[in-house]
Amino acid sequence: MPMHLLLAPDGRIEAHGATVGRILGGAGLTGHSFFDLFSLRRPSGLTNMSALRARAGQRLHLSPLDRPTAVLRGLAVPVGDGRRLLLNLSFGIGLIEAVQDHALTDADFAPTDLAMELLYVVEAKSAVMQELKDLNLRLQGAKTVAEEQALTDTLTGLRNRRALAAELERALQLRQDFGLMHLDLDHFKTVNDTYGHAIGDRLLREVAKVLRSETRAGDTVARTGGDEFVILLPDLGGPADLLQIAQRINSRLSLPLDCGGQSCRVTVSIGLTVSSAYARPSAEELLNDADHALYVAKREGRGCTRVHPGVSLLR
Repeated sequence: MPMHLLLAPDGRIEAHGATVGRILGGAGLTGHSFFDLFSLRRPSGLTNMSALRARAGQRLHLSPLDRPTAVLRGLAVPVGDGRRLLLNLSFGIGLIEAVQDHALTDADFAPTDLAMELLYVVEAKSAVMQELKDLNLRLQGAKTVAEEQALTDTLTGLRNRRALAAELERALQLRQDFGLMHLDLDHFKTVNDTYGHAIGDRLLREVAKVLRSETRAGDTVARTGGDEFVILLPDLGGPADLLQIAQRINSRLSLPLDCGGQSCRVTVSIGLTVSSAYARPSAEELLNDADHALYVAKREGRGCTRVHPGVSLLR
């Protein structure tokens, strides 16, 4: 019984267990009055041995006076002639904290005490809960990666058609003004036929770099087809701003691009529209009008930018 106290008839501590002695003062416990060292919380009013003997066999709640927040459980039984009391203590629901605070081991508990089994169950539960938490984090991470991949064009790293549709719908719901730019590389098929698809893919990746560098972090740049791109630009000042961005893109793409050791030149046709030109804009209408403006640019010589006829450049 490493947590016992043997109380003399006058309440002095005659002997104690190794564990209770170590955590509550060691040899300093012996000879001291139990009632000078402990406060009995329940039952209340137990201040002498007669009252404590009257409660023999009942569950006691007590705390060391120098550590009132530490609550111990106890059971007192008469020994010998009945005047002495053997008080066996335990940590109760504070067991786990006590083990941590006092670095207790299985040697600090009686062989019949189920404390170590309880600690094993708690430890096993903690390990399982941590594993479940780690698994949940891994699953959440995998879900995030999968969702990101589902919205990303694998060749260029730009947004794909699905991501564009979601961002366009979000912009419409927020009722914010935005510009829409539809781009198509001119004579891209010739590059593929002349240099091969590997060079064509490298060219698309270089074009993607230019588009990212000429747009803002909050803009959505998407590859929607083989050599087609759409850019959603929220909070623009007006069509004139959109035209300036298109001109910068045209200027950058007119320069030679390094396609894996092969220098490639490409031009781009661009069609523009802005949401502010519509009383009640819809995604389908905006995309169709930007597409229509793109094909006007194609018909009128390629390598140029055209604005949908419904958009006033004076706004």
